[in-house]
Amino acid sequence: MTTKYDKPNQPTSSPTNINEKAIIRNLSLVSVIGNAILSGFKMFAGIAGHSGAMISDAIHSFSDVLTTLIAWIGVKVSKKDADNSHPYGHERLECIASLFLGLVLMATGIGVGKVGVENILSGSYETLAIPSTIALVAAIVSIVGKEAMYWYTRYYAKLINSAAFLADAWHHRSDALSSIGSLVGIAGAMLGFPVLDSVASVVICLFIVKVAYDIMKDACVKMLDTSCGDGYEKELIEHISANDDVVHVDMLRSRMFGNKVYVDLEISVDGDKSLWEAHEVAERVHKDVEQNFSDVKHIMIHVNPVNNTLIPLCNTRN
Repeated sequence: MTTKYDKPNQPTSSPTNINEKAIIRNLSLVSVIGNAILSGFKMFAGIAGHSGAMISDAIHSFSDVLTTLIAWIGVKVSKKDADNSHPYGHERLECIASLFLGLVLMATGIGVGKVGVENILSGSYETLAIPSTIALVAAIVSIVGKEAMYWYTRYYAKLINSAAFLADAWHHRSDALSSIGSLVGIAGAMLGFPVLDSVASVVICLFIVKVAYDIMKDACVKMLDTSCGDGYEKELIEHISANDDVVHVDMLRSRMFGNKVYVDLEISVDGDKSLWEAHEVAERVHKDVEQNFSDVKHIMIHVNPVNNTLIPLCNTRN
């Protein structure tokens, strides 16, 4: 089971015939309802079964309800049309939602580990309660349920290229991993090693904090106009160069803006063409790129006149 966070740094094309509103609504409902049921059951099992690890796990699941609401609000707001105050749109608000989600997840992880560390350092292991079978059952149910929610959310988050819901998917995965820690700790405590329940709480903390860090790092990258990378820009250059009226791609820069991409482009066009003809070439390239690269929200094109016998060197950065 991988713990690597799916960083959506490289833009990906997504189908144009999907119903994003329906997907966002379904993802939110599945996450909120599923987490509410799981957190209630795990809290009951943790209290009734005398398991600190399971109570910590229940708190983690309950935080998923909050973070899903944050993701839903972030995605909804980011889909708003551009206005006078935000002429480039609202996509970065989704990054802010992911950043806040990461902070909540980080705080949750630290809180989960704090009690476990205190129990371990106390040294009074003989006074620790031994978990009962219901806590063990709750851990198994949680692992299965949260892993299913991870794959469901991850699939549709990638389909709509949503950083906030991809972050939420990894929150589900971190909960599944924390439940594995709970399962090991509870089983070990039932076998005569009560401190393992507290050790499980600390392990859960480490998993949560790592995922929270990756989520916040990705959100920050997308808010800093980071390039989409050489591979993505090379694909764009090759696509644009295939246009018969484009003599050469002189410069191409890309930058991520939330889950969308902005492109600045300079192309060489035959200098003997009229201004109207050169403008028409730029318009065709503009429409072609935005139609074939669904993540490109806008491409700004500058046309350079060139003698066909003088081909400039391509520079994708300057």
